[in-house]
Amino acid sequence: MNAITRLAAVVSLASLFPLSALAADNPGTVDVLHWWTSGGEAKAVETLKQQIQKDGFIWKDNAVAGGGGAAAMTVLKTRAISGNPPSAAQIKGPDIQEWGALGLLTELDDVAAANQWDDLLPKQVADIMKYDGHYVAVPVNIHRVNWLWINPQVFDKAGAKVPTTLDELFAAADKLKAAGFIPLAHGGQPWQDSTVFEDLVLSILGPKGYHAAFVELDEKTLTGPQMTEAFATLKRLGTYMDPNRAGRDWNIAAAEVINGKAGMQIMGDWAKSEWSAAGKVAGKDYQCVAFPGTQGSFAYNIDSLAMFKLKDANDIKAQNDLAKVALEPQFQTVFNQNKGSLPVRQDMDMSPFDACTRKSAADFKEAAKGDGLQPSMAHNMATTLAVQGAIFDVVTNFLNDPQAEPATAVKQLNAAIKAAR
Repeated sequence: MNAITRLAAVVSLASLFPLSALAADNPGTVDVLHWWTSGGEAKAVETLKQQIQKDGFIWKDNAVAGGGGAAAMTVLKTRAISGNPPSAAQIKGPDIQEWGALGLLTELDDVAAANQWDDLLPKQVADIMKYDGHYVAVPVNIHRVNWLWINPQVFDKAGAKVPTTLDELFAAADKLKAAGFIPLAHGGQPWQDSTVFEDLVLSILGPKGYHAAFVELDEKTLTGPQMTEAFATLKRLGTYMDPNRAGRDWNIAAAEVINGKAGMQIMGDWAKSEWSAAGKVAGKDYQCVAFPGTQGSFAYNIDSLAMFKLKDANDIKAQNDLAKVALEPQFQTVFNQNKGSLPVRQDMDMSPFDACTRKSAADFKEAAKGDGLQPSMAHNMATTLAVQGAIFDVVTNFLNDPQAEPATAVKQLNAAIKAAR
């Protein structure tokens, strides 16, 4: 039983408390719980705040930094149990369904119909935002997780070639290492370890095998020889990472590539925000390529705001305004330029965006034609937080234990997932 399911046992306590404070002079307040706290993200959120205030409502910012959202989810559960949920909270993937099942999310169908969400959003995205056929969340972007970021100047100095296969990745790493560079910048945190691991699974097992492993949690796939190969490849890749990586934040690792200390980083497209902040230009100062072997696949991570049931009529108006503004072209442009991600609207003019985002948009459309579009396990899109946490533990323990064997890790992975389901 996972944490959100356990919450259902006590969430009835919420009925003992008002869902929002009633105030006669309240023009309407949106209380937004999120973890968009980096420099670029903060700029984007400020734009959203300004638009809400311009529309005559009050913005109450509840930014909770740390843990890739884990700390924010702890705050959210506490508030839900006490009967004081926010107007909106940053919730993603399968967790939207779990919160919807608790009966705490409000329907946004009127806002969606008035603003033609069904026409604006890719069907795969729209389906994730719905519970029991009704919109309960609004998406703000699409991230691609399976990117490899390269410093071309470092590659030139090392005589390395931009890799398109795993064999070429290791060949490039060898040249970078021989030239005195850190081949692969990496932060030793569980979510970063599993970001690399899921890219390897996508590369080695392909999109169908990836889906079987991380969405269907198919035991045959999880215990098969290709999964053993994925662990073995992860272990080998770890030998090219900085041995002092433990606990390092992803943006610190990105800085090593930006500053020419390292040659590559495996990270989602939010890494681009660090390059942009450093005044670097895509295609010139840095290259973004699909992680080797995943060309044609798109592992996605969608940021979204789930809307909670409120009682105050003015607060509900403010909440609906937030849902509307989040999908307006102006916010979509500013937010995603700052965050490095892809606008979620299908009708956006992509000319203001850089080469990496335009490539991401083209790759998303191409992947959507077949089975290449896959939800990220490492970023809360493919499975529950309980299962994700179990995978994180196995992957990180394996990567950090020099004596760990791939075959043993496969058995541990399957057992951990079974226990967490």
